[in-house]
Formats: sequence, structure tokens, C-alpha cells
Amino acid sequence: MRRLLTGAGAIALAACALTASPADAADAPYDVLVFSKTAGFRHDSIPTGIQAIRDLGAANSFTVTATEDAGVFTTANLAQYETVVFLSTTGDVLNAAQQTAFESYIRGGGGYVGVHAAADTEYAWPFYGQLAGAWFASHPAIQQVASRTENRAHPATAHLPQTWTRTDELYNYQTNPRSTARVLATLDESTYTGGSMGVDHPITWCKTIDNGRSFYTGFGHTQSTYAEAPFRSQLLGGIRYAAKRADADCRPETGYTTLYNGSTTGWSQSGPGSFSNTDATLSSVGGMGLLWYNTKQYTSYSLKADWRLTGDSNSGIFVGFPNPGGDPNVAVNQGYEVQIDATDAADRTTGSIYSFKSADIAARDAALNPPGEWNTYELLVEGQRLRVYLNGVLINDFTNTDPNRNLDGYIGLQNHGSADQASFRNVRIKEQGTPTGDVTVQAESFTSVNGAEAFTKAGANNGQTLGYIDPGDWAGYNNVNVGGATSFRARVVSGGAGGQIQVRTGSQTGPILGTVAVPNTGGWTTFANVTTTLTGVPVGSANLFLTFTGTGTGLFDVDDYTLVKSGTPPPSTNLALNKPATASSVESAQYPASAAVDSSTTTRWSSGFSDPQWIQVDLGGTYTVNRVRLVWEAAYGSAYQIQTSPNGTTWTTVRSVTGGNGGEDDNTGLNNSARYVRINGTARGTAWGYSLFTFEVYGS
Repeated sequence: MRRLLTGAGAIALAACALTASPADAADAPYDVLVFSKTAGFRHDSIPTGIQAIRDLGAANSFTVTATEDAGVFTTANLAQYETVVFLSTTGDVLNAAQQTAFESYIRGGGGYVGVHAAADTEYAWPFYGQLAGAWFASHPAIQQVASRTENRAHPATAHLPQTWTRTDELYNYQTNPRSTARVLATLDESTYTGGSMGVDHPITWCKTIDNGRSFYTGFGHTQSTYAEAPFRSQLLGGIRYAAKRADADCRPETGYTTLYNGSTTGWSQSGPGSFSNTDATLSSVGGMGLLWYNTKQYTSYSLKADWRLTGDSNSGIFVGFPNPGGDPNVAVNQGYEVQIDATDAADRTTGSIYSFKSADIAARDAALNPPGEWNTYELLVEGQRLRVYLNGVLINDFTNTDPNRNLDGYIGLQNHGSADQASFRNVRIKEQGTPTGDVTVQAESFTSVNGAEAFTKAGANNGQTLGYIDPGDWAGYNNVNVGGATSFRARVVSGGAGGQIQVRTGSQTGPILGTVAVPNTGGWTTFANVTTTLTGVPVGSANLFLTFTGTGTGLFDVDDYTLVKSGTPPPSTNLALNKPATASSVESAQYPASAAVDSSTTTRWSSGFSDPQWIQVDLGGTYTVNRVRLVWEAAYGSAYQIQTSPNGTTWTTVRSVTGGNGGEDDNTGLNNSARYVRINGTARGTAWGYSLFTFEVYGS
């Protein structure tokens, strides 16, 4: 493989007719092997495809070696290539020694690009099925289809519209790759005949395997496909990703709720400037302001957003702030900004928690795509812990210890100023389970209000109260999780006459669930808690309203309120993090048990290739365990038990899982006292062993 070149060593792009648009900046030169051996059906588009890849290489800094000689698959020879393209290969094309060399190449950091019939290859080789993502099952006649672009941040799909209409031979696959790969595009089976996978029919995807990368597209049957500029750009993006010349988050992704993907319903602009909304892309205009999602406050969640800067621009994503009204500085002063600006000081550059904690700069730089290309953030909030992932790589791990700030609250996107151009796509969120424990809301974080106002006060949680409360005033809070609440507790302060809080649902005149008296607490700096029982509480989430009664003016302030439930609060701390872990076996010393309980999403534990196998962690103390979260590598457990023990010797099975399909297994609703937690695998989902990226335990 060629070494990456930077600065003056970078090679400029050359123009070439009938090629995809080149990358915004020249890639360091690299080498690509195109392999097109067939032992089954042979596509007449193979020569056209080889020439298309040669054209792309000439314009985009990579050389191309095309071959049908499987003898090139040796450890020494593969080492000179950054990626290998399987161009419509079919059947068994590699012998056992060649398979071993290729698997070692991939796991050691090499790249794989599969095109069309690459999925019709090596059915008897389990690793290849893992690498390609899915095997071919059948196809109807060539016809036009609507391809729905699901991920418009990956370099292979960022250029595509949300719906790409084209004509090709359309594969059905034996399995759905979504649980082990990041799906980039799907086929809409309602727009053609002969599809057999239903509403979720992936056609393009990407993934990682150890240190290697994989990209696959099901398109590429016809000769004319290789003359289409959008397909050539897709092919180039897939090659660049696999060759590590462009980065992307290719972790499997399921269960997210869209906050923005073209519609701005629920979003409000605070402060000057705005965002334009075109082609499901928000682009900043002027500033400094904040576009914030006003429909709901969030507590523990995973927030993902795709973003792109133009030149040396500045932006950020804010979390954990109260209702800002028309003042974006509320988010600045009471929330936290995850910065987007790669050229600022260390504690205020891309990936930093602005002015609080620098990103891991080396990890950030290795994962960051340059201006003009798309990146993806994941902001993982668990209690008062915030982890920042850039294109799937952990670059910051921050814990809030400031009593005047809180990671609970609203989320927003910054438009920094007229000289700064930032764009956002596909903002989505995944809440970490439906809260079953107490729900606390900052009173000043109202969705609607009459009379009362947010008031900055020393000693208040998050730095503010809901103040200036007079009789007849009210405040509303949308989508509060009230289900299961049995009582209401409010933190209040009053140097005045006091009064009453009425808890209502639906509107400020809706049914009263409970009423609590608020006394004079002894002064405007002396806080106290008041409590009342609740009746008639609806199931799930509701719009909650607090209405205020009393005599006179300046009755009291409300700092926050809590809906007290009988369930166990949702976990906020991973009890297994960096705790002692042991296992029944390891595939090799490279994959120890400890790798499943570190903070990395790329290291893993892998077992021997037999059943049963187990991995256990010593929490270091006795806890009530209520959740175990597992993230599998492609080698997963289809049947396993979650077991607990007080002493590491006597085990109790607290949950049995069967029919598992890999990806993320989030086992909630547990309630067991334990010091030791074990995953006991009894049936592997693949021919390989058990392999876990993540083994997390939560409780209290």
C-alpha cells in the first residue's frame, strides 16, 4: 500500500471525460485491484466496468490493476493495494490459501468493494458472506426502479437525490444486511415488479470488519450503467471509502426517529439569521442564531446529524438547554455546544465541548472529512455523560459536573454568521428506552407560557427558575412522559404569599391530576420541595400544564418539577466500563474479553469457534441490574442467556434470548441483584465464534 501523502506531496486531480466529479481535494495516491473472475454466469458489462474504474482512477489519484487470476491473492501481493474490487464475480473463485490471504488482508485494514454479482460469489465461505453483507437470491427482469437514498452523507451516496430513478437488474438477497451493515439505499418495491424482500429492501450498504472496510452496491448489471454519472460517482465514493480516503459512519443503525429530513415541522429559529431548506438540506444563512427543535426535551438519547462546512466555517450542535425563546445565548450559557470548526483552538474546534473539553485531536483528525465533504456526528447522552462520535469514531467523552448546567433539555443547530456556511441533513434521534423512572423537567423549559417568565437565580438547578408568577399564569410542556406517575414533586422558592400549583393535561383548562400548596419558604433564596399525589394520569406521553393560583402578585418561583413513578429510573452509568472481564476463550490475543468493556466501538472480544462460550464482568460491588446492552460484530449469538451471580460461582439466568440476529441487543426491564454479569452463548449465529464490540451493564 502507498503511504498517505499530505501537503505538498498531494497529487492534483486531472480532468477526464465521462468520469464522476472528483473529490473536493486531491486524495493521496493509492492502488486498486479489480478482480472479475467468474465461475458461474458472466456479465458482458465487466469490460465496461473495468474501463470505468480505470477512468475514475485516472481522474482521482489511484492506479488500477485488473485481473482474473486468483493467484494474485497472496499476502505479499495484496499488501500493495488499498482496496480490492470484486466486479460481478460469480461462483467459487478463490481456493483455501487465497481465502486465508484475503481474509487476513481485510481484517488487517484492507478494503473491499463489491459490485452487483459480487453477492453471487463464494457461498460456502462464511467470511465472504460476512464481508459482502448478503448473498444473492433471485432477480426479476431488467426494469426501472425508484431507489430511496437513506444515507446522504456517505461519499458513495451524498451526491444522490432522495429518490434516484434508474434502470438495472434488481437483486433480491437471501438475508437483510441491516443488522450488520449501515444501509445506504433501498429499493421501493412498489415501483417495480419481482421484489421479494418487502418494505425494507437494501441495495447499497457499507460496514467495517476489524480494521478493514466493506462497500457493496447491487447496481451494475448493464453496460449502460457504467456511463451514468451518478453511478460512477457512487462507485468512486465506495472505492474512496474502502481505501480510507474518505470516512463515514458505517455502523449498523436502527430505531431512530427523524427530527429533520426535509420537513422543518417542530423547529423554531431563535435569534438572527436562518437556515434555508432545499433538497432535504438545511443551510445556514447569517447569524448568530439557533434553529432548535421545540417539540420535546430529551434526556438519555443518541442524536445523529450529517453536516458539511464550506471552507473555514463555524457551526455547532447544542444540547441540554432550556427554552431559549428569542435568545440563542440561553443555549450558549446553559447548554453545551459540540463544536464544528476544525481550525479553532483545541477546546473549541470540531468535536470539542466548546470551551469545556477538547476532542482527542489525533482521533478527530483521522476521522474527519475535509470542508466540502459530509461528516456524521453521533452525540450519545447518558445521564450527565456526553460522548461524541465522528464518522463512527469516539473523539470525546465528557461528563457534566456544573450544577448550573444540565444535559437534559432541547437540541439545536447553530447558524454562526454570514461568513460561515454550514449544512445539515438527516437529523435523527433514538431515545435510550422509554423512561420508567422519575421524570424531572426544568420549569423554565416551557413550550408555551402565559404571564410567568424564565428568571436567572443563584441556587437554581440549570441556573434559572420559572418566575414572576401571578394568579392565573400558566406554563405548558409538550410530550412529557407522564405514564406511571403516582405523585408530583416541585422544587420551589418564595419570599411572597405563596399559592398553589395545579397539574393538568391537554391544556391550561384541562383535567386536574393534582394540586399542591406552595408556602412562603423563608425567602427568595431558600428552596424547598412540595409534593402531592396524582390521579387520572394518562398512559405514555402527554402535554402537561402547570396553572398557578393565589392572592396578590409575585407568588413563588418553580425551579423544576418531578413526576415520581414506581418504576426503576433509567440507567445513566455503564457499570461494566473498564471493569475486570474474563471469557471462556479468545480467538486470539488480539481479541481479549477486556475489549468488550472498554469505551471503544472498534475493539472487540472474540471467542473460539464452538458452543457454548461465555464472557463475564466483575462490577466490583453489588448492584440492582436493570439493563444489559450488547453490540455484536458480524459473528453474533443467536441464542444466549444473561446470567447474574453474587460471587462469580453460582449463576442465575435472568433472561434467555433466542432467534437473535446480531447488531444491537438492548435488554431492558431486568431487576436482579448481582456483582457479576455473564453472557452465556449457546448457539452461534455464524460459523465463527461469538464477537462483542460492546458489553454494557446498567443499574443502581
